[in-house]
Amino acid sequence: MIRPSLRRFLGACAATGTLCTLPPAAAAQSFPTNDPVLRRMWALGMDSSQTYRFAQALTDSIGPRLTGSPGQKAGNAWLVATYKAMGIEARNERYGTWQGWRRGISHVDLVAPRVRSLEGMMLAWSPGTNGKDVQAGTIILPDLPDSAAFRAWLPRAKGKFVLVSMAQPTCRSDSNWQEYAQPESFERMKAARAEATAAWQRRVANAGHTTRTLPVALEQAGAVGVLSSTWSAGWGVTKIFQARTQRVPSFDLSCEDYGLVYRLTEHGQGPVLRVRADAEKLGEVPVFNTLAEIRGTEKPDEYVMLSAHFDSWDGASGATDNATGTVTMLEAMRILKAAYPRPKRTILVGHWSGEEQGLNGSRAFAADHPEVVKGLQALFNQDNGTGRVVNMSASGLTTAAPFVARWAAQLPGELTRDIKFAFPGAPAGGGSDHASFICYGAPGFGLGSLSWDYGTYTWHTNRDTFDKIVFDDLRNNATLTAMLAYLASEDDAVVPRERRVMPVSEQTGEQGMWPSCQAPARSSAESTR
Repeated sequence: MIRPSLRRFLGACAATGTLCTLPPAAAAQSFPTNDPVLRRMWALGMDSSQTYRFAQALTDSIGPRLTGSPGQKAGNAWLVATYKAMGIEARNERYGTWQGWRRGISHVDLVAPRVRSLEGMMLAWSPGTNGKDVQAGTIILPDLPDSAAFRAWLPRAKGKFVLVSMAQPTCRSDSNWQEYAQPESFERMKAARAEATAAWQRRVANAGHTTRTLPVALEQAGAVGVLSSTWSAGWGVTKIFQARTQRVPSFDLSCEDYGLVYRLTEHGQGPVLRVRADAEKLGEVPVFNTLAEIRGTEKPDEYVMLSAHFDSWDGASGATDNATGTVTMLEAMRILKAAYPRPKRTILVGHWSGEEQGLNGSRAFAADHPEVVKGLQALFNQDNGTGRVVNMSASGLTTAAPFVARWAAQLPGELTRDIKFAFPGAPAGGGSDHASFICYGAPGFGLGSLSWDYGTYTWHTNRDTFDKIVFDDLRNNATLTAMLAYLASEDDAVVPRERRVMPVSEQTGEQGMWPSCQAPARSSAESTR
């Protein structure tokens, strides 16, 4: 039985379209029902969790899973083998190709005016140095009045490593400044940084380029390499994205070491760098989504889906983006197989490739499998970091709220007490893979996590490693997801697909529209990123 007071509370939230937090549980393991399946799931998920084992193998042994890389291919094979070892059918399903690339060992050293090994990482899909050391001086992108002046300057880049980012005035976090600096000192630093940032943006624009096209122009002018620094505003973190060069290496340096090289260059102190980078472009290679399923017994053509992207950038290990989402769904399937081996509806999990390049894997699956989209009862997607789930939206579906309320009311209070439910909530944009299904009107729900400074310290950074995973929260999320999948599968009713009318835009005065279903890029040549 659902507690009557809790049923009334959730019903009121759904009826009024408000953001609601469930009341805290009165005692540990406070099950509002006597459902033996839910109790079995709790024991499996919280008392005999496999999340540590799964996450350690995935992040430490396989590591990052850049789309088109050998790491992603190895990860796809690991997922299939892991599912099959649990007695769950799994497969890798090809949806297209992508630019293949293998990262090897790379090194960047300051050799003059003093010797120091620099903290730097080759950007994804960067060319290497063909097994050779490349040694050269440095030059800073100059502050010029217009693109004509830039073209006149370009020959000076020949034979040099070119610095194309602003040097940060400080590599201390703002929180550190706020704690220790005089208020007026902190304000002066922020003002100076804002002014410098705007001036650097003008510098790039005056050259007639963007951050995407500038490295290409420098490469064509004979630069031997491009150096940047995408500081993430925290201690020791930088974001690692992709190279734009085709023949010469592109490196991201730490905030501290980039500043060192920049100042040496700026003050005419003759910095010389030596770079060796092993990398191999592999041409267009096949890319895959990994799918696993537990076939339904009563309604096999209706589906409950678990969803998380499997690919990552490769600055570190892809731990919180998105090994944690991957392990949440993998562990949830383990729990479901053990506690609910004969589900009413088919339970299907998608581990998507190409999310970082535009949700390509999930968009391709939704386009290629209209029967799944048509029969979708609910999809639960998790993406953003290691924290416990703290928000869940009905994703703009006006009549889905009672279903979410009914499922949530049957869960232990330990799993739901921190969750804010948005009824009906906003439709998902293009931020993560449930958007690939919501655009068709299917019920897709994002399981939003507590931050743990995700945006600063682990999202796409060189510090997204195993040690950042919070396993109490990860166990919570996997158990929660398994229980939601079970309750959605068992629900006699089908989640309706009526969608809210989008509000009129205050800026344009036009009626808002739901996100359209974009065609996936099925090869790197089609990518718009």
